[in-house]
Amino acid sequence: MTVTAVRDGSRGVRPNRYGRAMADPSTYRPAPGAIPTSPGVYKFRDAHGRVIYVGKAKSLRPRLSSYFQDIAGLHSRTATMVTTAASVEWTVVGTEVEALQLEYSWIKEFDPRFNVKYRDDKSYPELAVTLNEEFPRVQVMRGAHKKGVRYFGPYGHAWAIRETVDLMLRVFPVRTCSNGVFKRAKQVGRPCLLGYIGKCAAPCVGKISQAEHAELAEEFCDFMAGRTGGYLRRLEQQMKEAAAAMEYERAARLRDDMAALTRAMEKNAVVLGDGTDADLLAVAEDELEAAVQIFHVRGGRVRGQRGWVTDKVEDIDTPALVEHALQQLYGGGTESVPREVLVPALPEPAGPVQEWLTGLRGSQVDLRVPQRGDKKDLMITVQRNAQQGLALHKTKRASDLTTRSRALQEIAEALELDSVPLRIECFDISHLQGEDVVASMVVFEDGLARKSEYRRFQIKGFEGQDDVRSMHEVVGRRFRRYLREREQTGEWAVPEEEDGPQETTANGPVDPETGRPRRFAYPPQLLVVDGGQPQVAAAKRALDELGIDDIALCGLAKRLEEVWLPGQDDPVVLPRSSEGLYLLQRVRDEAHRFAITYQRAKRGKRFTAGELDSVPGLGETRRQALLKHFGSLKKLRAATVDQLCEVPGIGRRTAETVAAALASRPPAAPAVNTATGEIIDDSADTGTAGPVTSRPPDREAPTDHTTHLTETP
Repeated sequence: MTVTAVRDGSRGVRPNRYGRAMADPSTYRPAPGAIPTSPGVYKFRDAHGRVIYVGKAKSLRPRLSSYFQDIAGLHSRTATMVTTAASVEWTVVGTEVEALQLEYSWIKEFDPRFNVKYRDDKSYPELAVTLNEEFPRVQVMRGAHKKGVRYFGPYGHAWAIRETVDLMLRVFPVRTCSNGVFKRAKQVGRPCLLGYIGKCAAPCVGKISQAEHAELAEEFCDFMAGRTGGYLRRLEQQMKEAAAAMEYERAARLRDDMAALTRAMEKNAVVLGDGTDADLLAVAEDELEAAVQIFHVRGGRVRGQRGWVTDKVEDIDTPALVEHALQQLYGGGTESVPREVLVPALPEPAGPVQEWLTGLRGSQVDLRVPQRGDKKDLMITVQRNAQQGLALHKTKRASDLTTRSRALQEIAEALELDSVPLRIECFDISHLQGEDVVASMVVFEDGLARKSEYRRFQIKGFEGQDDVRSMHEVVGRRFRRYLREREQTGEWAVPEEEDGPQETTANGPVDPETGRPRRFAYPPQLLVVDGGQPQVAAAKRALDELGIDDIALCGLAKRLEEVWLPGQDDPVVLPRSSEGLYLLQRVRDEAHRFAITYQRAKRGKRFTAGELDSVPGLGETRRQALLKHFGSLKKLRAATVDQLCEVPGIGRRTAETVAAALASRPPAAPAVNTATGEIIDDSADTGTAGPVTSRPPDREAPTDHTTHLTETP
């Protein structure tokens, strides 16, 4: 292998527009002809010589050249990396497999800041049987595998192994003591407690020979490997023979042994009927983080589960995440490679990774994406666990007071605010091809969602795919209401549409009917809009028209997660690991979720009216009963007359009328939300008549307040 280093470019350091030092990539760009076209691994170093990024390439020349194009054309995270770096060097290897191995070694050695970082780097416990010892023992082991030791697992927790072993020792009383305890018992001629209670065959005192104990350990391994049917049948036959011979105590013990083994088997139910060994890996991700979940299946049974969470500090897609996860899982040599490795997306290219896994296993490894059957169903379960893992991680992160405080402080510093934004409001626009235009307003106080303050808006003054105009209208409407209710000349103003004295508090006017503060009485310290420069300019124009200049404003563009400020030509780019960026993203995503949920409900009502309202003899009550019973219009359209008759209040004649009416109308074509690019699908069973998007259903609907923007201010 040949190592080539490129000259140091630290002298070309210049400040960026935020005053931070930034290297000029042109100062350390290698000459195009100096970069080889062979496979290799490369390292970017900063001005202090620290490795900040490690990558591999099938051909080094085009890959490295791609980093030195115009910075404006690079992804924001890639641009940050190349401007932080001051030099680049590479190592030429013989094959792509060698590049994969070297890349993993360097990532583990240098821990580069711009590479994927897995937070969970611990070893997981496994059930081990030391067949290489004179008297094999069963124990919990971690770390690298040893020759002559039979492993089962890994398990998520050591206590899960001990529970299984405790059930198994009743039938297979294999030694579990340490070497010290074994030698001591052999010296004094007395077994330990397990030997007295029948959970150890006590080879230490000669109750069982070495050959008999070795055979017992082999039977234990066979049962753990999934060969259970024959052994249980033998036990059942022995139990019947003992009962026939009136050896009832022995028959009862065999019966209890069968029950114990059955309970142990229930802890590891069969999930793959072909009894295969496989690892299933799934990934759940957003723009900032990704959760990896792995199920270890041995002998068709789930033997263990593990998960990681990673910060996406580099521009990385799902295939690359899968490749990094496989490196993390098998690269350290502590995890055996099974016959099949099932993933949600194949690495690009998949050949070197599969060859690398085959080399680790010593025989062919099938790396693929499951398409059907039990393996596809199990992959869905693993994917669901990954999504729950990511959601749990976000929940823990959001609930930490220190983290929230740091996030608010980072936002204040990045946007140059006078104080931290304790109240943040975010607006989002949603529509379907210009129809059913709606907007949402979500509120976060002290970094936490305040769902009672959420508001949703109908925009009826115009239709069309004009998000900028809609944003201007919504922001203007919200703050007109605020101006009506804010303090004027030392007193709280009475809204124009109401007469008479109003009760007030120190925080603002109180609604005499509900006793609660009015809906728009509190201004935010920070107003966030979902979008880039055009949306920010529209919101700023709405505030200027109302004479409001004491509310900070920014926009969060989804594609590159850039923060846009009014009147700025360049965005503010927060670090990918920034808690402030994470909070802004969570606020923006919540506004989007709330808007799309409302838009979905409106579309569902409109679609239902077109499908069911014209059916003769079908009133509102029975329409709702049908939709509630079937959950979606697609399922209702596919129902038979007999199935329709099962709905309370629907007779056969009405059922036949409904079926005929739905059959005479072709299903509606799928619609696309042009604001988000999502395909709206009404085939999912959501429990309502409305369609759902690719986002998760709204499981915790906040208090909804609808404001029609057709009123006259």
